[in-house]
Amino acid sequence: MERVGKSVASNHSETDEKYLWHHLKPYNPEATMIAESSSGAWVTTDQGETFLDGMSGLWCANIGYGREELAQTAFDQMKKLSYFPLSHSHQPAIDLAEKISDWLGGDYVVFFSNSGSEANESAFKIARQYHQQTGNKGKYKFISRYRGYHGNTSAALAATGQFQRKYLYEPLAPGFLHVHPPDSYRDEPYVDRANEMDLMMKYETSESIAGVIMEPIISGGGILIPPDDYMTKVKKICEEHHALLIADEVVCGFGRMGEKFGHQHYGVKPDIVTMAKGLTGGYLPLSATAVRRDIYESFNGDGEFDFLRQNNTFGGHPVSCAVALKNLEILERENLVEQSNVLGEKLLTELKELEAMNNVGNVRGKGLMIGMELVTDKMSKEPIDVEKVNQVIAACKNRNVIIGKNGVTAAGFDNVLTVAPPLSITDQDLVYIVKVLKESVTEVLT
Repeated sequence: MERVGKSVASNHSETDEKYLWHHLKPYNPEATMIAESSSGAWVTTDQGETFLDGMSGLWCANIGYGREELAQTAFDQMKKLSYFPLSHSHQPAIDLAEKISDWLGGDYVVFFSNSGSEANESAFKIARQYHQQTGNKGKYKFISRYRGYHGNTSAALAATGQFQRKYLYEPLAPGFLHVHPPDSYRDEPYVDRANEMDLMMKYETSESIAGVIMEPIISGGGILIPPDDYMTKVKKICEEHHALLIADEVVCGFGRMGEKFGHQHYGVKPDIVTMAKGLTGGYLPLSATAVRRDIYESFNGDGEFDFLRQNNTFGGHPVSCAVALKNLEILERENLVEQSNVLGEKLLTELKELEAMNNVGNVRGKGLMIGMELVTDKMSKEPIDVEKVNQVIAACKNRNVIIGKNGVTAAGFDNVLTVAPPLSITDQDLVYIVKVLKESVTEVLT
């Protein structure tokens, strides 16, 4: 339902411009949208305008905004136990670790941090130390994919295959290799991208490869959908080379892809699973690195360096853990994982109608994670100029809908519009997203 209104309100843009350094925003003194309140899938600015958030913030507001029971949960936990470090323990972390292992459908032990970047940094350290402690002392390298994103910190950014994000910050952490990602739109049918992973391990020698990190679907790099058997093949290749498979579920997890975790679409049991974003629905910072129990047990030696020498002041904060537990309860109670699957199929079907246009090369997705690739023409599949992509986003914003793109990723390939609304979105709001996208794409590209 369209909910657009404007009112006179205090303007904070001058103070914003003076003091606040925005994420991923080029130096530009133009006014920025300043959010003031939110409810459901809608955000209201300090100027009184309302926008339907078709990106769930940064892929994280899976249960929508303004859930009062989460605020109450945080308040109650803060009164009871406002903070305590996980060098000891507390009940919310214990309960959440058990719940995560249950959602993963396996026997996992959980290490808590604050962000997806930190969850992946922890995974790399755990994997390297695991190999050291099980006699494979040469294993330190990790393979990831071009266009994949794994975080901002040194090792996580090294693993990231979006080289526009790395430019001017290198050299980063050593030991990270990249292969081509599977791309259902651009790959020829005979291309086997999993085989490239196998060849990389052979070229580098199995003795040096500690693991592979991959999102089930590359999200911010352009919603790249793999063949159904790709992740299964990668897991088998990892086993053959005695490398660990790390599933980065920071975006794909907690119902975003229509399953509790994206890898569950493919029947794979990762060795390590990293998660953040939808874990708390964006209400508080929290991330987790879930590790197969036998990997965890390799840290049980009595040597001076046999334990994981990592501390995190706020990782597993009791308030964040309590909120995460309530968030998972809501996802289960309201059947939002299945709803993501159902509404995602509906959204994908509606938006695929735009493929009739010459400049819409491909519309793809799984669950409520949709990508629309814009091209100069269908024959060449040449990526359209990023200015056209920005114009579509602006046209949607003018109609009070926020969508995204795969910006600052791979040179020449910032041409994919992204849509990832809350899993709790109403049918009415979904219809509005479709209406706005169709109008905006048609306006700009015809």
